[in-house]
Parts: sequence; structure tokens; C-alpha cells
Amino acid sequence: MNSKLTSLSHGAGCGCKIGAAQLEPLLAGLPDASGDPAVLVGPATADDAGVYRLSDELALVHTADFFTPIVDDPYDFGRIAATNALSDVYAMGARPVTALNLVAFSLEELGPEILRAILRGGADVAAAAGAAIIGGHSIDDREPKYGLAVTGIVHPDEVLTNAGGLAGDALVLTKPLGAGAISTAVKRGLAGEDDVARAVEVMTTLNAAAAASAHAAGAHALTDVTGFGLLGHLHELTRAGGLAAEIDAGAVPAIDGALELLAEETAVSGGSRRNADHAEEFVSFAEGIEPARRRLLTDAMTSGGLLAAVAPERADEMPGALIGRLVAGPAGAISVRG
Repeated sequence: MNSKLTSLSHGAGCGCKIGAAQLEPLLAGLPDASGDPAVLVGPATADDAGVYRLSDELALVHTADFFTPIVDDPYDFGRIAATNALSDVYAMGARPVTALNLVAFSLEELGPEILRAILRGGADVAAAAGAAIIGGHSIDDREPKYGLAVTGIVHPDEVLTNAGGLAGDALVLTKPLGAGAISTAVKRGLAGEDDVARAVEVMTTLNAAAAASAHAAGAHALTDVTGFGLLGHLHELTRAGGLAAEIDAGAVPAIDGALELLAEETAVSGGSRRNADHAEEFVSFAEGIEPARRRLLTDAMTSGGLLAAVAPERADEMPGALIGRLVAGPAGAISVRG
């Protein structure tokens, strides 16, 4: 039995996602649910979750997220995957209430104890979020995968989407980046236990408090930063809102040790490379930005923080770093300054 979980996966965490450039044309031909007046948020704006109004007082928020192991410790893998899945509900300004386990696992090759630890990690995080795990589904698979399908609730008038940003809004990021680089470095023998511990601490921090602060600060738009990297998710936010953005590369926070790992391409995952290739279509970089900083902006983050667009005079009411601003310009365009 090989219990080194990351050795069993072709990608790590959200880095195993299908790239945004490949996914967009696949989704373009699917039926459009926007004709249903109860659909408050559907797939058209590439938001974090779908929102369906049940009444004038209540809307349901639906999301599903699962991925391959990003760490070797099964309990931590469960915690990270659950935190990541719950984040999509928080990114809509909602409260998670129920969840379903999504499991792909080989009991024959890995044994029940590892799966039990994964599920215990997910259950502990869900309990901390106040969400009840009420069931799930499992399949036999030699490449382990775990996550949750989550349902949240929100008042229809209090939904926060990725499309409400205003020109002049400040952009606040509530967690540092670099988990993708650290997990890739671990798989390649380039990072140690301290690096993993710092990344796990970031990836298992629920976005509940950050979402509450975004609401309190009157945020106009909200999303979370995961597998498409900061620039990819900001591109979705700006395109949905019909705006452009400016980013200060030096202001973007990194998990301790991540920038050192990103000084060379050996810590860049396949998902991060796809993100960087896609970003060439909508990002312009100023001269002189260090390669490590550029790579950080497209790092395939797992269970990242919230990215909020908020009035500049209220940006200090949110935890995190002020990393840039929304501006009038071509929808989805991003300029990165040193």
C-alpha cells in the first residue's frame, strides 16, 4: 500500500482543474437557464456558485468542488478539500447549511483508514462552518479525489456576485497566494515540512469571517481565488462587470517561502502553466516585474482567499491586502504594474 497520496495524482488540488481556456468553449453550447426568473446567478458570468430564488426571503446557493490530493496527510487533505468547497458559498455572500461527500477512492489499494481520515477532516471543517454533511456518493478509483457538494442560503437581496464591481473600486485579497507552488515543490522534493505547514494553515482557514467583513464593508463584487489563479479569477470578475483592472504586483501577498520556490520554474504546476498561457490573452505586464512575482499571479491556488471589489474609502474595513483597483476599460483586461 502506498499512502503517499500526492504520488497517486497527476495534479494537485485545484491545479487539476480543466483550464479556463479549454473549459469556456465546452460550456458555450450548453442550454441556458437564464430564462427561468428564479435563477439569480447561472453559468453565464462564470461565478462561484449558482443561486436560485425560492421566495422573496430565501435563495439557495449550489456548488460542487472536488480534486486530487494536494498534501499527503489524509486528514489535512479532507480539511483542505472541504474548506475549498465551502468557499464558493461564502463567495456569494451566503451561509452553508448542508453538504454531500464526493469520493473517488480505491479501498483495495489504500485501505479504509486513509479514507476514514479524509472524511473525518471534511466533517470537522463542515462542523466548524455550521454545515451538516447529510450524505454523499463514492466510486472506486485508483486516483483519489475528494470534495463536497454544498448548499447554502442567502436573502435574494444580499447575494454578492462577481459582476457588481464599479470603476474606482479597490481590490482586496484576503489570503496570500502560493499553495500551488508549494504543493508542486513537495511533489518534486523541493520543499519541506515547514512549507507544507504554512500552506495547510492558509488552505484550511474558512472564508466565513472574510465574507462577513465584505458584507459589512458594502463590497460590490466578490469571488474566491482558486485553480485559475488570481489573474484568471480577476479576469472573470472584470469581464462579468464590464470593467478592466490594474494590479500592483508587489502588493500581492505570498505564503512564506512561495516566492523563493517560484524563482525557478521547477515549482510551477501544469495548471499554473495553463493559467499563464491563458493570461497572455488579457494581461499586460509592465517591464521589470520579477519572474517569481509573475508566476505568483497565475499560481493555481487551492482554497484561496476572497477577492473583493469595495469602495476605496472602505477597503481598510476588510482583512487582507489592497492589491489594485477596477478601472474603466476593455472588459476583462488587466494591467500589472511592478
